[in-house]
Amino acid sequence: MAIDRFGRNIHYLRISLTDHCNLRCIYCMPEDMTFRPNADLMQDDEILAFTRLFASLGFDKIRLTGGEPTVRANIVDIIRGISATEGIRSVSMTTNGLLLKKLAQPLADAGLQRVNISIDTLDPAKFKRLTRWGKIDEVWEGILAAEKAGLTPVKLNAVVVKGYNEEDVVDLAALTIDHPWQMRFIEMMPFAGATDLQVNQVITMAQIQGSIESEFGKLEPANGGKLDGEAQVFHIHGARGDVGFISSVTHPFCSACTRARLTADGKLRLCLLREKEVDLLTPMRAGATQEELRRLLLDGVWEKPWGHGLADGIIPLNRIMSEIGG
Repeated sequence: MAIDRFGRNIHYLRISLTDHCNLRCIYCMPEDMTFRPNADLMQDDEILAFTRLFASLGFDKIRLTGGEPTVRANIVDIIRGISATEGIRSVSMTTNGLLLKKLAQPLADAGLQRVNISIDTLDPAKFKRLTRWGKIDEVWEGILAAEKAGLTPVKLNAVVVKGYNEEDVVDLAALTIDHPWQMRFIEMMPFAGATDLQVNQVITMAQIQGSIESEFGKLEPANGGKLDGEAQVFHIHGARGDVGFISSVTHPFCSACTRARLTADGKLRLCLLREKEVDLLTPMRAGATQEELRRLLLDGVWEKPWGHGLADGIIPLNRIMSEIGG
């Protein structure tokens, strides 16, 4: 079991399969982004070896992220290997959905259980402006394909950016009226690359919730008032689905955090919004024993910080968002 110095059982691992992406979202990366060479990233066998290592220490929940995880070669085989690992009970993925029309069923057949799909607006022009390259119709087809393949409950993520899509939250929330989906609104977090935009154009949870309630009335608490992962969950009266809020900036949930991240280049990162990392891939490639890797991992988890330092003006600048994996 991996325990940090605050007594939290860290058992949820987010594995970034790649820093590459087929979009260039304005709050994530520059349009002329240069990605790491594939040789610098974890190879398929290394990903599975790390999965077994983490599972041996009690990690039982895996979320695959990117960049965009579906652009990773051999993604179906990787998921099949992860889902077959002893001790892993939950395998999910965060994706932009562009390739799910083709991949949803093969991924489900390989053992993927759920997906979170990014969709920041339903307006095609705004979607193109936010993502620079994306087509909303392809995302919508991906959402329907995921639902058909049984990758449920489908959760949709929207990062809300002042001046871009804050007026779209009502239409997005309305999706939950007729669909059994969870529409999650995420406060924009500051990282390197687009820091000025991320700091100056935040729309808070209170503002988002206020816009939705002005249209649909007071939201009803859901999930027994408990967090669903990182999200505070509510219900529009009479709706089939739920509305969630992930407010890492204004209402952090650090005390309940049970997660760690493994970046695409094999670094253990214990907090999304802190720069400290532990290199696991270099020792693995240098021939470190399983016991040596276990000790590196456990020592790293022990030093997991209580939370981020945004309130003190501490912004992580050593990686942009796509290099960490959400």
